[in-house]
Amino acid sequence: MKKVIVIVTVLVIAAGLVMIPPLTAGKAGNAQASGPGPGPGMPGGPGGGGAPRGGSPAGGASTVFAVRTADAEIRNLQSYIEINGNIVSAQQVAVVPEAAGKLVSIKTGLGSRVSKGVLVAEIDPSRPGAVYSLSPVYAPVSGLVVTNPVSEGSTVSTATTLFTIAVAEDIEIEALIPEREVGQLRTGLRAEVRLEAFPGEVFIAELSRLSPVLDPASRTKKVTLRFIAHDRRINPGMFARVKLNTRIYQHVVSIPQEALLENRGSPVVYVLDAHGAGETARVFMREVVAGVSIDGETEIKEGLSAGEPVVIQGQQFLTDGAHVRVIGSTRQGA
Repeated sequence: MKKVIVIVTVLVIAAGLVMIPPLTAGKAGNAQASGPGPGPGMPGGPGGGGAPRGGSPAGGASTVFAVRTADAEIRNLQSYIEINGNIVSAQQVAVVPEAAGKLVSIKTGLGSRVSKGVLVAEIDPSRPGAVYSLSPVYAPVSGLVVTNPVSEGSTVSTATTLFTIAVAEDIEIEALIPEREVGQLRTGLRAEVRLEAFPGEVFIAELSRLSPVLDPASRTKKVTLRFIAHDRRINPGMFARVKLNTRIYQHVVSIPQEALLENRGSPVVYVLDAHGAGETARVFMREVVAGVSIDGETEIKEGLSAGEPVVIQGQQFLTDGAHVRVIGSTRQGA
């Protein structure tokens, strides 16, 4: 029994000796990995410069991002609605004969301009066995002949329309406005009109009439615009592109729309703390209250003052306090 106890004791001691060397080796390895402490001239040691503090880019510890900036400005923003329309005559008159008979002569044609009282056609009212003098037809108004549905030789009655004359000086634009834009409409609004026939030219018109009802099928409201100045080149039937100016936002702080980012559901911008292309500076995230956006410009209601530079390109990679180098700017100081 004593021999068994001695043998077990020896085995336990042997197992303990086997376990000791790896622990000792680990400690030695750790000591070698730690290496000697900082020496003179080394970063963190006596006489050494140490690591840069505050993330200064001079020591290469921080990334410097290249960005473009733009200054916030005070300006007016003009909102508008873009629509298509057709040019029509505000007044069209149907020309009918005073006597029934055979249309023997047409004195004018489609697209011709006529003056009030000018002879435009002649009717032979005679019947078999009787001879009558020709019955003249005169233009009731001055304008442009827009339809002539009847040909010479046709038999006409006093209800037959020989011509339709549009009053040339009374040209209008008819257009349809979507329901969502109806709340901005009022008579007197100015519009810029462009015509396919005259590329590069802009004609000025004014909103003169609004339909009192909304079309339930198309959910649109019909509006009529009248040209400010008469131009004989403009004809009924032409296609018009209309830019209808609605509301103007005066003297608002404005920045390029591309400067805005979203952080946790709120609009933010990166504001430069030092201005001047080529300088290294820092940017700071700032929450703002944005207003309307028109043609790439956004109104800033709160959080930014005129003249402050904001990042408009490269901000997707920035964080609050990041170092940047301005490689280009627009507006002031561009």
